Amino acid sequence: MTDARFEDARDAPLRLKALEPDDLPVISALVQDAVFPVTEMTYQRRQRRFALLLNRFRWEDDQARAAHLEPERVQSVLAFDDVIRVRSQGIDRADRDLILSLLSVTFEPGEACGGRVLLTLAGDGAISLQVEALEVTLRDVTRPYVAPSRKVPRHD
Repeated sequence: MTDARFEDARDAPLRLKALEPDDLPVISALVQDAVFPVTEMTYQRRQRRFALLLNRFRWEDDQARAAHLEPERVQSVLAFDDVIRVRSQGIDRADRDLILSLLSVTFEPGEACGGRVLLTLAGDGAISLQVEALEVTLRDVTRPYVAPSRKVPRHD
């Protein structure tokens, strides 16, 4: 019997949860440069759940980039529970063709376990989620596919 190796999980879908502020930077790094149509975000008020269907870049796949394989994306659901209120700025919800690019996900603590989750978007857009408690889930829902641009996102 041998120990599991990181390489063995290359094609396994991600399923991560952040319940503490210190957990969130990992999820934020994995969704950096994810893109999604404005129509793929939803707030279910009764369930207190806000979710996005993202096309995220597979930052975790260093092995493929080192082997000069084509960069990949995967569709993922990024969900936030215990959401009390959703606000946005710099987003034209009426533009059904609008594609948004997620840059980061951060948490600003408030009272008790609650606070504000801030989703920063490219082009000065932002989504603010007032939460009663931090509960974020990132789950891949498709197999990886070659990134349409065939390029790794770059930041100057």
